[in-house]
Amino acid sequence: MTPFAAAIDPTSPTAPFRQLHHAVVAAVADGTLLPGSRLPTVRALAAELHLATNTVASAYRSLEEAGVVEGRGRAGTFVRLGDDPIDARAREIAQGAAQSLTELGVDRNRALTLLSEAFAIADA
Repeated sequence: MTPFAAAIDPTSPTAPFRQLHHAVVAAVADGTLLPGSRLPTVRALAAELHLATNTVASAYRSLEEAGVVEGRGRAGTFVRLGDDPIDARAREIAQGAAQSLTELGVDRNRALTLLSEAFAIADA
């Protein structure tokens, strides 16, 4: 059984690996998964969630790229030590926004301008 809630909705337009990514980030952000916690193996989690092993492996890779977890070879995959849960969640939101804006064809400079404008509105 996973140490965090990971319900994958096969009818969601969000890819299963992305849903799993979000579930892990949320578990880190809310303290369900603490720094240093070991995640289930790719095969174990794939079997539990009825997903392909490649799907779970993709989620773990994206989590590692986001700095949420670190792979330690045969020892497994662990929540990074010292990460602030709020930073982990903020990083995920930023990566999601960057992905969405890139898909819309918005370049980096325009995206940063839009983000700056959004902060100005939020601060008002």
